[in-house]
Parts: sequence; C-alpha cells; structure tokens
Amino acid sequence: MSLILGTKAPDFAAPADDGSTFELSQLRGKRVLLVFYPGDDTPVCTAQLCEYRDGIEEFSDLNATVIGISAQDAASHLRFKAKRQLPFTLLSDPDLEVAKMYGAKGLLGMKRATFLIDEQGILRYQHVEVAALFRRTREQLVDAIKALQPA
Repeated sequence: MSLILGTKAPDFAAPADDGSTFELSQLRGKRVLLVFYPGDDTPVCTAQLCEYRDGIEEFSDLNATVIGISAQDAASHLRFKAKRQLPFTLLSDPDLEVAKMYGAKGLLGMKRATFLIDEQGILRYQHVEVAALFRRTREQLVDAIKALQPA
C-alpha cells in the first residue's frame, strides 16, 4: 500500500515507551516526523536514530516532533532509549498493523520508512526504503521540513 502525498495521514493508536497510548491525532498542530525502523539496537537503526537525536534541536526549531516506531515492546524501547539517550517517543507495533497502514510492512518485518505529516494531519513527505541498509539522513529530512515553510 502506498499513501498519496497531500492526503490525510492515517490516524492510529499505539503503545508508547512510557506505557501510555499514543494517538497521532494528539499531535495535530505540530509537524510529525514518523520514523519506522526495523529494530532496537541494530547497527543501522541505531545510527539512524542517533543521527536524529543529535539534530533534535533542528527538528524542534522547525516545529517537528520525531516519533519512532518498530515492532519491539515498551521494555525494549526503554532500554534502547536509555542506552542511546534518545529524546523522542518510541512506539510499539508488534503486529505491524500501523506499518501496514503506511506501506512500511515488508515480507520480513518492518521496512525502514519516514513520513512527514503537517500541522493539519496531511502527508507531505514519504520515503520507504527498498533496502534495509539505506536510510534518510537528518539533512534530507530537515530539507523536506523546510520545504513546508512557513511554520
């Protein structure tokens, strides 16, 4: 399934790392960078999320909230966040239902994918990787967010 840019992003609810239930609609009024990643503490995912961690001020300055999502449970996410000092929420999608809604479910699990949702809940950017070893850089994502200016 492929989403169409300029259409409303699918709303969803998923367990967050802090034990709460996250709903995408709770972030209406902010830009959301939704980052699907295959797994906690894997080499490429760790590099990707740490790069976003290191640029969190750039995302914040652009009114963008980073949200990570993978199949692991909250306990795994909490260990990963603490070990890597990740300053953003990680969501659990154990049955890959959210990944399926966003076209990020693959034959072997979750694909690496990024989606930018604007303040009104409209999908403005999407990139689903064809190979698990590739990822969008912070610079690429910041450029995509800046293209939405004014904030």
